[in-house]
Amino acid sequence: MDEGEFDRKRLEMVEYQLKARGIRDRRVLDAMSRVPRHVFVPDKLRNRVYCDTPLHIGEGQTISQPYMVALMTEILELTGSEKVLEVGTGSGYQAAILAELADFVYSIERIASLAEKARQRLEVLGYTNVEVRVGDGSIGLQSEAPFDAIIVTAGAPEVPGSLCSQLAEGGRLVVPVGSRTLQRLHLARRKHGQLTTTESTGCVFVPLIGEEGWES
Repeated sequence: MDEGEFDRKRLEMVEYQLKARGIRDRRVLDAMSRVPRHVFVPDKLRNRVYCDTPLHIGEGQTISQPYMVALMTEILELTGSEKVLEVGTGSGYQAAILAELADFVYSIERIASLAEKARQRLEVLGYTNVEVRVGDGSIGLQSEAPFDAIIVTAGAPEVPGSLCSQLAEGGRLVVPVGSRTLQRLHLARRKHGQLTTTESTGCVFVPLIGEEGWES
């Protein structure tokens, strides 16, 4: 498949998987139209990369399905001025989408080999407003807090308290919460110093491993 075909498939993804399923934020749709998702998966999976399905990227990890990436990003309501924390860099694809929509993105990955590959991809694509670090994302990144938005791309047993404490006033946190095999998206907002949490759709993510996640 050449670059022209990838471009066509990506636009079809946006039209028939994202718009058709209710994604309305124009900035999110435009970002999903621009970022070359096929760059973030192993070569052998590139023929499936614009299907609405998660794909394995090695080390027992996955790149999330396009719809879930779009939905979680839309929930964050990014306007372009935010400092964002991503927990679970994986392939780097979600970080690239966030970099299109926010001022600066910190992304944490516990598996060093994945972090390095993601860092290289993002650099080749020209993203200068993303910093990938290796560490336990379940406890956030206190040294760079507070964050205007936090996104967790792994399933947690409960909403991590450390992440909540690192939200700025008006900040939003989206995280899958549930068992190791089935979760629901939770959105936490900090307003007037208080945190409110709502639930939305069901989802399936790899487990969040760490101090405030699951044991390995």
